[in-house]
Amino acid sequence: MTSRRSLARNALGVLALGTAALGYSALIERRSYTLREVTIPVLPHGSPDLRILHLSDLHITPRQLDKVSWVNSLAFLEPDLVIDTGDNVGSVDAIPTLEAALAPLLRSAPGVYVDGSNDLYAPRPKNPLRYVFPRTTHVNVEPTREPIDISALHAVFDSSSWANLNNEATEMQLGSLPVLFVGTGDAHLGHANLDIIHGRRPQIRAARDAGALIVGVTHAPYQAVLDALVDAGVDVIFAGHTHGGQVCVPGLGALTTNCDLPLKQAKGASRWRHAGRCVPLHVSAGLGTSIYAPVRFACPPEATLVTLTATHLL
Repeated sequence: MTSRRSLARNALGVLALGTAALGYSALIERRSYTLREVTIPVLPHGSPDLRILHLSDLHITPRQLDKVSWVNSLAFLEPDLVIDTGDNVGSVDAIPTLEAALAPLLRSAPGVYVDGSNDLYAPRPKNPLRYVFPRTTHVNVEPTREPIDISALHAVFDSSSWANLNNEATEMQLGSLPVLFVGTGDAHLGHANLDIIHGRRPQIRAARDAGALIVGVTHAPYQAVLDALVDAGVDVIFAGHTHGGQVCVPGLGALTTNCDLPLKQAKGASRWRHAGRCVPLHVSAGLGTSIYAPVRFACPPEATLVTLTATHLL
């Protein structure tokens, strides 16, 4: 009898702990918006710092007024540039809310952007276990998924001349530094055109000869995309998509990246090595979650102020 009571108490304790963790992750941590700051030495020697606000995976919905207010406040950072790596909306009716959230930044800073899958199609319910197993290829989009009005979403960015980098490149002058941005479509949907990346090599060589910084931008950091960007000659890469794992184990980290990126690189600054080159990679843990998985644990929602600084000569 004592043993049964002990087992019952233990089971109730585990249930209570699990309920508390679920409540915390759904009600508290997923709204604990955090600004993280990192420094990446990549600029030519003697260059002034370049402050980049990296936004990703807002998954914003019309009721998330706290997120709107918090993103509004980021304009006070006065970044030199905003890089948005996609998955901005969480429902088909959220584009006006996104515009309200980004309005101060759209008015005050230049920017570039790429799409994520949830900028093209509304989310749908999924078995959470599907996220745990690594993906090595892109996913198919079922015809039943409701399309987002991508023209209206792009108009939010285009109204302030933020550059669309979906399989595109653009040059920009940021202070005294010329910058060439090379972007891809969303690899998670198979929209990243690697042939276009490889075809950018002459343009990248010419920009480098002119003293430009070469920045790669993508939504989902699949290894094939990162390898192609490194091969093409970019100096630094920005990506999103992973949510930093979204639900992490304290002390161990992410359980999934929802692509084939190694778990240890699920978020933050690291380096991507390929074919003899080593390039800084910054992966944003993002500011949101799918409406069908509204939890975060040991991985708060975040935006990042990335300061690119000059490398030091030895």
